[in-house]
This record gives sequence, C-alpha cells and structure tokens, in this order.
Amino acid sequence: MYKHVALLVRKDGLSHEEFVDYWQNNHTPIAREIEGVVRYQQVLPTEPDHAEFDGLAELYFEDLEALHDALGSEGSRDYDPENGKAKEAREDVDNFLAVEERPRFIGEEIVQKDEVDGNTDGLYKHSAFLVRQEGMSHEEFVDYWQNNHTPIAREIEGVVKYNTVIPTDPENAEFDGVAELYFEDLEKLYDALGSEGSRDYDPEKGKAKEAREDVDNFLAIDERPRFIGRERLVKAEE
Repeated sequence: MYKHVALLVRKDGLSHEEFVDYWQNNHTPIAREIEGVVRYQQVLPTEPDHAEFDGLAELYFEDLEALHDALGSEGSRDYDPENGKAKEAREDVDNFLAVEERPRFIGEEIVQKDEVDGNTDGLYKHSAFLVRQEGMSHEEFVDYWQNNHTPIAREIEGVVKYNTVIPTDPENAEFDGVAELYFEDLEKLYDALGSEGSRDYDPEKGKAKEAREDVDNFLAIDERPRFIGRERLVKAEE
C-alpha cells in the first residue's frame, strides 16, 4: 500500500484548536473523497503545546500513479491537481495550512508487527521521520534499519503494531523513512520513547533501551522530527 503523509503546520494567526476545528469539519469531508483514496487516517497530538506539528494526515492509495495524480510527486511540498476532489482539497488547504512549512512523505508501508488486526483507530502512535547519518547512503541506511534495528524495535515493550515506510523516490524524499510504533496505553509509549518536546529520549531498561542505543548506529537524531498522537480513522474501504 502506498501512503502520503503530510506533517501539518497551521497558518499564522490560527490557534491549534481553530486549526483542528477547520481541518476536521471543513477539510476532512473533501479530502476523504479524493480520487483513489482507499484509507484516510489522522493523528492528533497528545500534547499540542509541545508537539512539532499540529497533526498528521495519512492518505493511502493502492496505485502509486493515482497518488501522484492526486497529491503530486516527491520533491515538492506543493502540488497542482487539475480536477476533482483533489483540486478542491488543494484549494482548501490554503485556508488553514502553512503549505511551505509542511513536510510530507510518500512511501510504501511495510507491516512489521500487528497484534490488533489492522485496527488502529484510537491507538497512540509514535511516528519518527528518519534521517540517515552523514556518510551513509540511503541504501545502507535501509539495510541497517530493516535488518538490524527493526528486529529490536518490534519487541519494544507495549508495542502492538509497528510499520516501516520506505520512500518511493528516495532522491527527492524529505526523509529516509518513517517508523510508526503503536501503543494501546500512552504511559507505555512515553516510558519507551519519551514524551513530547524532545527528539531524544533515554529509556532505562528492556528492548526500548536497546533500541535507543542502536539508533546511534544509523540515525541523525537531532535532524529526526517525531510526532506523538492518537490516531483517528476517517475512511477505510474494505
């Protein structure tokens, strides 16, 4: 499944609450009907005052060409669809988003662990937008991430679902990948991965500690945005 993740930043002059109200009540009814979208989920921050972004919008497509037609390709934060709901949604984002400050990511999702049978509605989620260390190629990064780090991270205490998302066009992508870890309990997430307000964290024991020590082998931690929020399912086609 191909996925477009938009890291949302509100326009100047809007409060976070005003942003969420517009996003949920005005924009969402348009975006959920974009041509080709088979799943649409949103993530709202658990601690807005300390979050790096105001929310995440995640739209899934079965076909990469349909995604590109609707939302543009890698290499540009802006896009210019010519018709349909995609065009309407693009025109509407100017009403509440700072588009040029809104990172985005297009990738293919790989499910590494799933104890909830795909039902993530209402779960707490830690999304790490990964940047590789200097001196490492994207291919070397992916190899280490998938084969060395992932077996540790999937066993972090409290993790009930774990996805990795690999960019479809690495040379033009803003990040080298996205790691998504889901928890049923927010305290367990914070214990394992830290709370909002810091890109780094310091777990004291278990697989969480082992995973934290391992990230120094392949990640540029200070350049790695992250987001902790609660997922809300907006659309899911069977």
